[in-house]
Amino acid sequence: MTALFNNFTVNPKNDILSGLTVALALVPEAVAFAFVAGIDPLVGLYGAFMMGIVTAVFGGRPGMISGATGAMAVVMVHMIQKGNEVGDALATPIENLGLQWLFITLLFVGAIQITAGIFKLGKFVRLIPHPVMMGFVNGLAIVIFLSQLSLFPEVTPEGVSLWSEPGQWFSDLFANGSFWLMMAFVGLTMAIMYFLPKLTKKVPAALVAILVVAAVVIFGKLDMSTVGSFIRDGGGSGLEGGLPSFQIQIFSLLDTLEGHWGLIISTAGVLAAVGLIESLMTLNLIDDLTETRGSGNRECVAQGSANIINGLFGGMGGCAMIGQSIINVNSGGRGRLSGIVAAVALLCFVLFGAPLIEQIPIAALVGVMFMVVIGTFAWSSFRIINKIPLADAFVLIAVSAITVWKDLAIAVIAGVIMSALVFAWRNAIRIRARKHLKPDGTKVYQIWGPLFFGSIQNFNAKFDVRNDPDKVEIDFIESQVNDHSGIEALRNVANKYLDAGKDIKLTHLSPECKALLLKANPEFETVIESAIDDPRYHVVTDVMDAEV
Repeated sequence: MTALFNNFTVNPKNDILSGLTVALALVPEAVAFAFVAGIDPLVGLYGAFMMGIVTAVFGGRPGMISGATGAMAVVMVHMIQKGNEVGDALATPIENLGLQWLFITLLFVGAIQITAGIFKLGKFVRLIPHPVMMGFVNGLAIVIFLSQLSLFPEVTPEGVSLWSEPGQWFSDLFANGSFWLMMAFVGLTMAIMYFLPKLTKKVPAALVAILVVAAVVIFGKLDMSTVGSFIRDGGGSGLEGGLPSFQIQIFSLLDTLEGHWGLIISTAGVLAAVGLIESLMTLNLIDDLTETRGSGNRECVAQGSANIINGLFGGMGGCAMIGQSIINVNSGGRGRLSGIVAAVALLCFVLFGAPLIEQIPIAALVGVMFMVVIGTFAWSSFRIINKIPLADAFVLIAVSAITVWKDLAIAVIAGVIMSALVFAWRNAIRIRARKHLKPDGTKVYQIWGPLFFGSIQNFNAKFDVRNDPDKVEIDFIESQVNDHSGIEALRNVANKYLDAGKDIKLTHLSPECKALLLKANPEFETVIESAIDDPRYHVVTDVMDAEV
């Protein structure tokens, strides 16, 4: 247990202040994602609290923030809608049955994620290539930026088109006081966050910016969109609520899932995958920013546990949030305390501080997120795009585009697949065979490059069984047989020489390759040269015998 708290806090002041900053930024995000999923905003806030507190204490990355996320909310929508339709069609209708199905689904999501952690699948994040990582952060920055645009007031009245009525459109734009007022306060927030750290880093610039903008708007009695008006415009009743309650009723609703278990399990699988990919990618990014190392497997278990608690106590679930994690790290939050403060503060907002938090201008929070966008985007990608291999540049751009078009999980999976195919092709064409004759007439094929599924066609083309002499040696001193396809290719070539009545020898094979060949073909005992018969090893053996 002590190991979990080794990184509890490095600087308590920084952790507490950065945690409060993150909590303020979490409110509109959680509410917005709840609206996306079609559920009550309080469910989103409860989900953010429970995800945040569990992963902050037990997660694999101190300073990383988890909560309700848009990537998971988008996946939930179809299942929630289907559940509501089923509930309405029952002889005794059940209100919000889709939400109850979500809670049940989160139990399976948590079980899948915990299983991934137990079997140490978190380590596979290391297989994500750098172009995929750069495309991921670029695409995510664009997604965060676009999500903030919906919080601005309408630029022009509905029906006025820039293309058909450009004069009217620009006239309405310049006359739109609400839009320009919000732009001004977004700019003020960004200016404070940019210049304050140059004067002092003792307080988080994001928190100061939010408080300054809020004070100006409140005391100036300016008519601007606030957190409270945002919730009411979306159909919510407000932030105020009680503690999360145990959802015992979900166990009595399992019979409503008859015929729909496939939907629940498939949705759970997708949610678990999206959550793990986004969290492990975020963990990797925060590792780079802080120059420390987190534990992906521990994060899998913590996130799974948090999703199970969400299902049992009425939250919408979630995963790591890259935007809030960067806010936290940039504000000085490096310990577990920062995440705990953020989660507890979020719950306190719901329990006690709803009237105050609802007065915070949306402009301040948008300004904070715009600065996150600037800090997240890998601007160096513009500088290196023409200096890296064309395939890597294509992967970088494709991952960015797919992230915006679909979601983060699909983009990362697609990027890894593209990179793997490029890697396989590059290695497939590397295999070479250097040929020479020994004094006794034996033809030697000295193989260079990896032998695997992608290179077996080129490997097979190197040999001329019909015209080769009676004695042939295939030397793997500069090659490695990497998979079963390679072993099968080697077996087939050897059998062709044996069927032609020729003497074939395989030298310098790895012990693993020898074992697999002999297991399937015991007669290869005479084909594979042992280390004692190998000329290169024979010299070493003589020396060792002489020394002994």
